[in-house]
Amino acid sequence: MPIIRQGGLFGLQELYDLEPTHRLDAIFSTIDIEPILTVLSKRSRVGSPVKLNYVGMIYSLVARITERIPTIKDLVKRLKNDFVFRLDCGFLFSDWIPSESSYSRMIKKIVKSNVMERVEETLLTQAITEGFISDNTVAIDATHIEARDHAPFKEKDSIVPSKKGGRKSKEEKEKWLQEKADKEANLSLYEKTIEAQLDASINELRSLIPIDPKWGIKKNSEGKNVFWFGYKGHLAVSTKSQYILQSLFSSGNLNDGKAAIPLLKGLKERLPQLHFDYVTMDAGYDSPAIYKQVYQLGRQSIIAYNKRNEPEPLGFDKNFAPTCVREYSYRYDSYDAKYETLKYTRPKECKDCPLSEDSLCQKVYKVKITTDLRRYSAPARGSVAWKQIYKERTAVERVNAYLKEYFQLNNVRYRTGRKAKFHFDLSVLVYNASKLAIDRINQQLNQKVA
Repeated sequence: MPIIRQGGLFGLQELYDLEPTHRLDAIFSTIDIEPILTVLSKRSRVGSPVKLNYVGMIYSLVARITERIPTIKDLVKRLKNDFVFRLDCGFLFSDWIPSESSYSRMIKKIVKSNVMERVEETLLTQAITEGFISDNTVAIDATHIEARDHAPFKEKDSIVPSKKGGRKSKEEKEKWLQEKADKEANLSLYEKTIEAQLDASINELRSLIPIDPKWGIKKNSEGKNVFWFGYKGHLAVSTKSQYILQSLFSSGNLNDGKAAIPLLKGLKERLPQLHFDYVTMDAGYDSPAIYKQVYQLGRQSIIAYNKRNEPEPLGFDKNFAPTCVREYSYRYDSYDAKYETLKYTRPKECKDCPLSEDSLCQKVYKVKITTDLRRYSAPARGSVAWKQIYKERTAVERVNAYLKEYFQLNNVRYRTGRKAKFHFDLSVLVYNASKLAIDRINQQLNQKVA
């Protein structure tokens, strides 16, 4: 019998082991920079001609991420001293090497538009068209990003002595309620509850998100609170192919759950050709509004349950499966998509139970997921299939680690939120471009083996 030899899988590390010229060519070929050049093009024929090579400047910013060049100053120095690197980025020997100020002005023009998001969508559409993104599950999570500047000193709040006395009078209570209502009416979209985002458009959600550096807090693996000053990056990742399908940049104090609905709406409106069935998240996203948004998309929520000191319902176990008279849990059997109904069957322990023929112990139990979207999903919460899908959530954590280790997400050098967002968008774009380059190389290798 002939031996069939399988080709080795070409991965991210192998891409970085290539010669810089081949690596950069592979990544550059996946990015369509025409929309960026349109933003940078001169609007009028009047005035001095543009002497800058914008193509080379854009590619050099991409190369700065892949080559892990820490600052723009180091990038300019590399372009001046490394002739091969200069040619790889698209500069000619006769071209004038741009200064740091030239890069700063170019980035300032780019951040005024949403062109980076359009370039990312074009790349993802290409990856979907070529068949590299066919995942059934999308995972959502956030990662912290420290700002370059130190946090400002906090001024001590003046302590106002509390007024002693009994209950408020009727006039005082009405005045207090009116002030509270006025305050809530003037809150921004992201200061309101998550439910307020359900009726907002994707453009409104993205334009109103706060991006200034703020204090953030999260729990580490030991359960202790960790504080940082800076930002958050929110990602929606395909769990098998590990592409970043949607990304969002925010201040560090934004709750993780308030970025879920913008990401979900972005998946629907900006990548309509994408097909998936499940969305998985950790317990930080356990909010009724998020379940409702996933249901409106026609998908199933695989989200860890956050108990929040809620008592367990009578007649159900911790995973909300029904229990028999002897408090044994019914087993999840199947899901009827037509009627949106979960089917549970009698527990194994009830096989020899004297109550098995009694009306108190029914053989089959059915429940609609719309009874409570937070408690019921398909597959049923706590089942083997549910746990298997939830395990795929670690893909987004892996992508966060890649962004910080290979793509300089932990090296934000800009002081303003808008430029810090540009660095985040560029890191995400270069990551997806690298993934597409790797998939194309693997496809070519597999065709040769075949």
